Amino acid sequence: MPISIEQHKTYIHDALVHAGANPRHAAVTADALCLADSWGTFTHGSKLLKGYTRRIRAGGCRSDVDPQIVNDGPSFALIDGNSTLGQVAGTFAMETAIEKARETGVAYCGVFNSCHLGAVGVYPTMAARNDMIGIAMGNDIPSVAAPGSKTAVLGTNPFSYSVPAGKHHPILLDMAMSTVAGGKVYAANQLGNPIPNNWIVDRDGKATTDSSLYPADAALQPLGGYKGYGLGLMIESLSGLLSGANLTWDIKAWMTADPAGPTHHGAAFLAFNVGAMQNLDSFKERVDGLIDQIHETPTADGVDQLFVAGEFEWNRYQKSVDSGIDLPADVIAALNAMADEIEFRRPNNT
Repeated sequence: MPISIEQHKTYIHDALVHAGANPRHAAVTADALCLADSWGTFTHGSKLLKGYTRRIRAGGCRSDVDPQIVNDGPSFALIDGNSTLGQVAGTFAMETAIEKARETGVAYCGVFNSCHLGAVGVYPTMAARNDMIGIAMGNDIPSVAAPGSKTAVLGTNPFSYSVPAGKHHPILLDMAMSTVAGGKVYAANQLGNPIPNNWIVDRDGKATTDSSLYPADAALQPLGGYKGYGLGLMIESLSGLLSGANLTWDIKAWMTADPAGPTHHGAAFLAFNVGAMQNLDSFKERVDGLIDQIHETPTADGVDQLFVAGEFEWNRYQKSVDSGIDLPADVIAALNAMADEIEFRRPNNT
């Protein structure tokens, strides 16, 4: 049965608090995970709770401290995530970038000593809700091959941007620098679904459709070959090199490494204050016009309509608002496993 957004958010919050997170951190993380589920991005929503609660209980994700600005100027800040949940550090950094962009027009915030960010599209959405263009990205332990390599070279290094609109939902893109996010390979393996031959390569660097090989004996293929590889290096530069965070193999795998230790992920967040540069209403009208123009573009046979990035997610979000979130079987199984592990049940024991 579908669950309402508020009920789902409360469940996530209470599970995190039960595991040891302070209520403020739990609320921020619940908002992010529930938003991802409402978008239909189930690989990066509440399915992640088991891994997060395990790290909270073991001490690898701290909830007794907050992220901290260690160096800043009018248009930038470097932030120590203090090994808090990635959603906590990411939200703090995006809020900081938005605040600074109100004063200076554009701002960059780099984060080090963070953890897994979850759905990276959550953070640019915050900027769009504040009438700003937002960009977010993060690095990760290598799981993506370079063209021609036998082993992983970079992380999936997710990237997202969002642009505010007027009558339309914000433009929103959230993607990994691999052909597909690693979570989708896990999900396919768990559900017994086949995968295309452009998702992963085996230990010989050859394409394979055997999802069970990932991640121990396979690496993800880079998005668009050398193009995704090059963009992955850009993300490593902004979220790792510039922020001062750990790089590539010095990052710990948040799902499999010792949950008592930090993972040292890095991330970068940018905000562009549209209203500081031009008339905001006029800008939104131009965004709407661009979206309308794309919608009106003639389509190929069998295609009813063109969409812009984010429309599928916002349509699913509206359905979630109206009818609740219909969680798939693998997410329910993950939530049940989490509940058993931390001995947590909702008050009605469901």
